Amino acid sequence: MATSRASGEAHSSTRADYDKMPGHWLLARMGKRVLRPGGRELTEEMLRKVGIGHSDDVVELGPGLGTTTRLIMERHPASVVGVERDRAAAVAVSAAVVLDRADYRCIVADAAETGLDGNSADIVVAEALLTLQSDEKKRSVLDEAHRILRPGGRLALHELCMRPETVDLETQQLVSRELSFAVRVGARPLTAPGWRELAESAGFEVRHASTVPMRLLQPRRLVRDEGLMRSVKIAFNVLRNGPARRRVRAMRGTFRRHADHLGAVALVAAKRSEPPSG
Repeated sequence: MATSRASGEAHSSTRADYDKMPGHWLLARMGKRVLRPGGRELTEEMLRKVGIGHSDDVVELGPGLGTTTRLIMERHPASVVGVERDRAAAVAVSAAVVLDRADYRCIVADAAETGLDGNSADIVVAEALLTLQSDEKKRSVLDEAHRILRPGGRLALHELCMRPETVDLETQQLVSRELSFAVRVGARPLTAPGWRELAESAGFEVRHASTVPMRLLQPRRLVRDEGLMRSVKIAFNVLRNGPARRRVRAMRGTFRRHADHLGAVALVAAKRSEPPSG
């Protein structure tokens, strides 16, 4: 009886964890590595446009699982610094990426208060980070990116966006509420022009912008992002785990229901001036 009860409590605890876990970490638990709204293709386009060179010092805000970190490292910049708020995630990404690369480190800090020196970076990269922040925190993170970038330094963003550009405020609020409930974390995407205006207000000049539909959990996108074998493994992991399966089904249902209003945007911008006060 005691053994049965303990087993039931453990199962209940696991189910509760999956019910409450942020959607991106649940997908990571199932084996998904590419968790960006526009997929690997939009990330690679963004990195091509920002033009990482061998002499560049790069800062990546919120590296997560390190998938983009590896793509950055493949371009052999002078150095890469990850800024991760979660200590365990910082340790994990360092272990996954660093190997024998002495030019990589991941520090534990908030993206809005990195503690890095001003004018110390040539490129700042942030993906699926600002979408989860309030409007005030979005601006604080961009102000910090502006501070640590050298004159003429570049900013690369990849975020969830609302579409079309003319979508009304009521629809934006509805989609944000349902999306936040599905992924168990606050999601506050802007329209593509909204992201551009935010970057410009923080003292950046947008030089490239690209948008694509948000198809994170669609089979074709899954295979393009993860490859066939890993996609099969992810599907198997989801199917054999009831609580996770229900969550993934709910997230996919929300994404499909609001497909006309969800997209992904990548921006590349250059540090132009000091951001306006206030």
